[in-house]
Amino acid sequence: MSLDSVTLEILRNQLESVAEEMGQVLITGAYSPNIKERRDCSTALFDADGRMVAQAEHIPVHLGAMPEAVSAVRKRDPEPGETFVLNDPFAGGTHLPDVTLVSPLAPRGEVVGYAVSRAHHADVGGSVPGSMPAGAREIYEEGLRIPAVRLVRDGEINDDVMELLLANVRNPTERRADLRAQLAANDRAEERLGDLFSEHGEDVVKEGFDAVIEYSRERIEREIRELPDGTYGASDVLEGDGVTEEEIPIEATVTIEGASIEVDFEGTADQVAGNLNAPLAVAKSAVYFVVRCVTDPEIPPNHGCYDPVSVVAPEGSLLNPRVPAAVVGGNVETSQRVTDTVFLALAKAAPERVPAQGQGTMNNLTIGGRTGGFTYYETIGGGFGARAESDGMDGVQVGMTNTLNTPVESLETEYPMRVEEYSLRADSGGRGRHRGGLGLVRSVTVEEPATVSLLTERRRHAPRGVAGGEDGSVGENLVNGESVPAKTTRDVSPGTTITLRTPGGGGHGDPAERDPDLEERDRTDGKVTEE
Repeated sequence: MSLDSVTLEILRNQLESVAEEMGQVLITGAYSPNIKERRDCSTALFDADGRMVAQAEHIPVHLGAMPEAVSAVRKRDPEPGETFVLNDPFAGGTHLPDVTLVSPLAPRGEVVGYAVSRAHHADVGGSVPGSMPAGAREIYEEGLRIPAVRLVRDGEINDDVMELLLANVRNPTERRADLRAQLAANDRAEERLGDLFSEHGEDVVKEGFDAVIEYSRERIEREIRELPDGTYGASDVLEGDGVTEEEIPIEATVTIEGASIEVDFEGTADQVAGNLNAPLAVAKSAVYFVVRCVTDPEIPPNHGCYDPVSVVAPEGSLLNPRVPAAVVGGNVETSQRVTDTVFLALAKAAPERVPAQGQGTMNNLTIGGRTGGFTYYETIGGGFGARAESDGMDGVQVGMTNTLNTPVESLETEYPMRVEEYSLRADSGGRGRHRGGLGLVRSVTVEEPATVSLLTERRRHAPRGVAGGEDGSVGENLVNGESVPAKTTRDVSPGTTITLRTPGGGGHGDPAERDPDLEERDRTDGKVTEE
């Protein structure tokens, strides 16, 4: 590497700024609340070999899987002036609502990299509004499946492809606007990369691609070497697949050897009838996320971070399913349990670096008008696990998602819905020397005939405390005050109220050692009501 350290640091920050600016263009240009308010989207910059160079710190489950999307596009011989659209979980995607655009970058005529934007669209067709049916048995029920196809050719949108996509979704006007926001984000990447070529020279920027990747690889390998060599195993379960209530085991064996980590999911359940199957790219995302957490999260996230980490899952299993497996819940719920399981395994190697378990679910709530008039989707926060030196955070997204909430004002403006309650859930965090974070209560009333889909977890098995800390509270789903299954899709009439009580995080350490001043503060704040 011939770049001096100052030039390397300047280029690293500038390349990351390209990815961040892409994200800002996407968020400000989008039409749907799911993207413009919740920011359920991600952006990244890749080199010509399909290696991730820089990513915006958006959604973890998106970002580790993006290289698969670039690989799928590179097989189609992309040319300058083209943009590909895809969402096929078996060929570069994660689940169907996550629509990805990949654009070759050629500021001076030669393809030197790729811009990638991925956004969760509130509907992509399928059997129910919102495209997240709880009881789906095949991917065809979950929406329109798109392999890598050219949405833009010679700088112009392919109207035939666009109209085909829009004919198969609800709210086509919203979908068109969100896709155009993604196109604008990718265009901005090429513009900014051209600016860097003008500032530093094309050869220096290309060398910078290699240098920032190597910089991250060296740093994470150094961190991995500090972990004790050995083989560490753990297991956990999912609470049914939406078709049956039978528990689904996930087994992880983590092997640390020198500067490398291998995670093998041999022993995990075979692919299931319901939609909790997760493409291998999703399992990889979860593993990469955990490795970053237990090493140094400040290491620049790019291909170099992931190179020393390998992930193995048997073909035909829950974490490497075959077509036509349903997968929409795998991206959002199974990914969370993979994260929990790998954390449990690595806690045996580095217990001081692993917190108590957080809520372990995204609490997916989808509500859509039966006439196609609206589709609302939201993941709802809960408790973060307590850590060795501090309480868990209250009412936040945990693990594989990092979205904001939909503000009450926006929700009630955009949808025929009314928010009845949005509050912290008292007493839901596990007791300990440090308390687990609190879950939330989110209660909404639907004012039109609608279809409601719930994909949730941790309704039977509580998030675990550690080092003597108590478990957090399990979650609960209610329709008009009556408990309903963790995974369900049902039609509701106007005036129906849907309530999610999300799980709290586990506690850390002996509750008897908690600072009395902290206990009193929690009681004063209404976070704890029990003595």
